[in-house]
Amino acid sequence: MKLKQLFQLYDQILKQAHRSEIARELRDEEDLFFLLLYSDMLGIPNPAFYYTLELYPHMLERFHEWHTRMGMDKSPLSGFRCC
Repeated sequence: MKLKQLFQLYDQILKQAHRSEIARELRDEEDLFFLLLYSDMLGIPNPAFYYTLELYPHMLERFHEWHTRMGMDKSPLSGFRCC
């Protein structure tokens, strides 16, 4: 048990200096994923539209947060309103 705690402490120490970088990279990856997910609705052809279609219900909750972070004051999609 103590060895596991030691590894966790070591991991936290290593991650401490890079927490903001890790958070920024995760946010950038999420933004790219949302762009891929909603690109067909925005008029950009999406070759994986059929596969991403089932993700829409799960991502609609976070759509408002994404489009405001991208600099769009109002929802760019006319099919639903989040603001």
